[in-house]
Amino acid sequence: MSRYARQMILPEVGEDGQARLAAAHVLVIGAGGLAAPALPLLAGAGVARITIVDGDQVELSNLHRQTLFTELDQRQAKAEVAAARCRAINSEIDVESVIGKLTPSNAPQLLQNVTLVMDCADSYAVSYTLSDLCFARNIPLITASALGLSGYVAGVCGGAPSLRAIFPEAPQNAASCATAGVMGPVVAMMGAMQAQMALACLMGQTPSPLGQMVQFDAKTLRCAPFRFEGAPEPVQAFAFVAPETLAPSDTIVELRSSEEAPTPAHPDALRIAPDQLKDHLPAAEGRLALCCATGLRAWRAAEQTHEIWPGEIVLVAASAS
Repeated sequence: MSRYARQMILPEVGEDGQARLAAAHVLVIGAGGLAAPALPLLAGAGVARITIVDGDQVELSNLHRQTLFTELDQRQAKAEVAAARCRAINSEIDVESVIGKLTPSNAPQLLQNVTLVMDCADSYAVSYTLSDLCFARNIPLITASALGLSGYVAGVCGGAPSLRAIFPEAPQNAASCATAGVMGPVVAMMGAMQAQMALACLMGQTPSPLGQMVQFDAKTLRCAPFRFEGAPEPVQAFAFVAPETLAPSDTIVELRSSEEAPTPAHPDALRIAPDQLKDHLPAAEGRLALCCATGLRAWRAAEQTHEIWPGEIVLVAASAS
């Protein structure tokens, strides 16, 4: 019996859908909690090629939600361990691991010849960098987030609005799983839903998961889906860039204090606190680059500064470099 018989019997899959999976290349950014259920499901379904990108190692504090790993995997590269697990599930597919973070510098190369991208990273900078690139290249992007007892998953780009169309303003909550906590089942549900949306998109099922978001609240066990095909792209958007792409003509501002970041994101950066930015920006033209750890403070500062800065404003997330 065929490995894929139980899904091919579905009229939504069939031989045509399976053939589409056998021709697909999925790029998965992040091998943590969201990827833990998503990767085995993609591998088991027969996605021909999977590239896994992650720069971190397995840690004990991750295991409650990153169930693809065991205690014996500690201090090993997540991308390599995850790739090995996928190969063990399905020896017929090609699984590649890339040890490193996705950045504005390497993202264009990683996106080459990709059918679909899954954003399983826990990073504002990564999510919006992927969205900007996928939107410009018409590549479907399945993005998700989980924090505390809630989460969401959305299909963006690839002909649908971008992530910026849903969330055009800087997030107000700077919390992360490390600071605010998260329940493992919430992450797993979002990751499994990502896999379902990705497979549906690859097989061309209708209605398309692109242009749809699903929000989940574990307190009430309720899902709230909605479509956003008509959402407009924001007029003002601040792109993330890599520090090495900054030019001498740029005005570069490090928003972190010397205590927080003894070494600034760029050697030519001026140190100005976010609340002093409007009063202490030098009189200059051209591009303004705002730097912080995650990109969130830089984004908020850009929203407050763009009316008085005559040129383009870009963001640098130092921790994503």
